[in-house]
Amino acid sequence: MASTLLSRRDSFPRDYPRGRFYDELLSAEDVRWASAPLTARLAAMTPRARDEAQAETDSAVRAMDITFALYDEAKGAGVDRAWPLDAVPRVIDAPSWREVERGLSQRLRALNCFIHDIYHERKILRDKIVPAELALKSPHYRPQCRGGKPRHNAWANICGSDLVRDRDGTMMALEDNLRVPSGVSYMLENRRAAQRVWPALFQRMNILPVENYPRELRRALAALSPRPGDEPQMALLTPGRFNSAYFEHALLAQQAGLVLAEPGDMRVVDDMVYLRTVRGLSRVDVIYRRVDDWFLDPAEMNPDSLLGVRGLMSAWRKGNVGIANAPGCGVADDKAVYAYAPKMIRYYLDEDAILPNVPTLLMEEDKTRAHVLPHMKKFVVKPANEAGGYGVVIGPRSTTKELEKAARAIRANPRGFVAQPLVALSTCPTMAGGGRLRPRHVDLRPFTLQAAKSYCTPGGLTRVAMRSGSFIVNSSQGGGSKDTWIVERVGVKRARTKAGRVPNPPAGGREQ
Repeated sequence: MASTLLSRRDSFPRDYPRGRFYDELLSAEDVRWASAPLTARLAAMTPRARDEAQAETDSAVRAMDITFALYDEAKGAGVDRAWPLDAVPRVIDAPSWREVERGLSQRLRALNCFIHDIYHERKILRDKIVPAELALKSPHYRPQCRGGKPRHNAWANICGSDLVRDRDGTMMALEDNLRVPSGVSYMLENRRAAQRVWPALFQRMNILPVENYPRELRRALAALSPRPGDEPQMALLTPGRFNSAYFEHALLAQQAGLVLAEPGDMRVVDDMVYLRTVRGLSRVDVIYRRVDDWFLDPAEMNPDSLLGVRGLMSAWRKGNVGIANAPGCGVADDKAVYAYAPKMIRYYLDEDAILPNVPTLLMEEDKTRAHVLPHMKKFVVKPANEAGGYGVVIGPRSTTKELEKAARAIRANPRGFVAQPLVALSTCPTMAGGGRLRPRHVDLRPFTLQAAKSYCTPGGLTRVAMRSGSFIVNSSQGGGSKDTWIVERVGVKRARTKAGRVPNPPAGGREQ
């Protein structure tokens, strides 16, 4: 999937280090054709002009009021920060991206089959493709979802998959985020900011648009309505303005035409969900929930939750409201379950995985644990059910004390951890101050939608480790972001591809 190279006709700053890792814009000596106009522009800029481009990017972020909340221990609350956006975009050529799109759609179709199977016949467990204890003891397995039947058998309608390239340029799936995936609003806003900074390049290059996402999101949500044919009433359920992702909640509600609602704005009557309005109660057909399912319904989940709507689970099970993502889909979000995704693709779709997994070792397996613990310097150890980069221990970059602490945690709860080799993440030229461009490691979170049809964003949210040598890209851990340009050759129109349908579950997968 590596990009085709352009012969050496465009220059690049000679002090830019090349060759140690796969670079998104450059090979060891050449420029990839999709990024040629960008690299030529960067090479022609003086250091001062590059600094001005970054200053203009920062100014655009402030003017657009793009923020994210970072928890401040001293204040005991989230503090809004300006969104960290690097001026230099990441570029991927469209032909290779189409293969990634196919892989993402394939992956989500298989995961949806798996979730449906788990809450119905559990054929994959009976056939011992996935260990029963691994799935049924996941902290995100919800027995309350047994027998649930979301429309189109699509439990996970929005997936943010984290992708990385290895040293030879192969795109790999690092993890799947299915519970409450976030970040798509920053993808949209990064593009708006980049268009301000690089207007001439947007005119010259055939960069595929990401602005269609809110419309595609609305279309996917509408397909979940229990009253097809009517214009559905749809709401985005947010925990409120103190949530770290509230910026995204408000932006998506506005752009997709959803009512932005807090739990107190809703009530359930006779297994129907209603919004409180000045004109009385108005029925809700579809809820895009940005609340973890453990807090969704105090009657059936966490009884102490103040973020849920009492009776919501019953209304959903009876098919009176669509919920995206459906409760219980987190059973496929577990990083230990992720290790079985290629087998799920083979089992449910009878296909080989287009996107390979990063090799993943389960710490609950005695032999595997006995191998990893003495060699933790060689691995990245992750909690199986954390998010935001919290709890991740990068062995080669960790102290002996940090490794010993991680080893104790693994021994205390082996099921709660996985280990992966440290992937030599690809790099991208990044503003490093003083007008210098330096390689910084990146990953990518594209967003895939599935309901009646599937859709994948052309690109996604590129996250970048802002410190030299760091592999930590999460904004909550000091990382930044880049706009992601999927570039088609000038004059080439992208072929309209038929959206993949979500397949039915395997034979015997329905309740009898």
